[in-house]
Amino acid sequence: MTRDTNWSCAAPPDLEVLEALAEAALMRLPEAFRRRFGSLVILVEDFPDDETLAAMGLESPFDLLGLYQGVDLTRSGSGDLLTQPNMIHLYRRPILDAWAEGEDSLGAVVTHVLIHEIGHHFGLSDEAMEAIERAAEHSAD
Repeated sequence: MTRDTNWSCAAPPDLEVLEALAEAALMRLPEAFRRRFGSLVILVEDFPDDETLAAMGLESPFDLLGLYQGVDLTRSGSGDLLTQPNMIHLYRRPILDAWAEGEDSLGAVVTHVLIHEIGHHFGLSDEAMEAIERAAEHSAD
């Protein structure tokens, strides 16, 4: 396969590109699934902050591609008071590193991380998250 791209002037995808990829990934998810998001907020940032790294016991900001913060839907009706909206953080630089080290497209990496974090919002098992990811990949074909 021949590639005509001149990489000598290429810049890494910025926050807006990752936001667009995340939005596209969301739109590929089943409608019934998307309706249950509620006030879920998705933020794309370069790196996790130092407080997050310390709380998770991580030494490198490249060790965390995404993070769900909030009360998952399996517990949200149990009297928990939300002080802030449920949030998913996608971390651009670690995602770009994972993309550069692997064989998947950047869109596939973003989709994988996003679905994993959404799975935490829903309180899903890893197996259920993998099934949703396969369905999202299939709808992209």
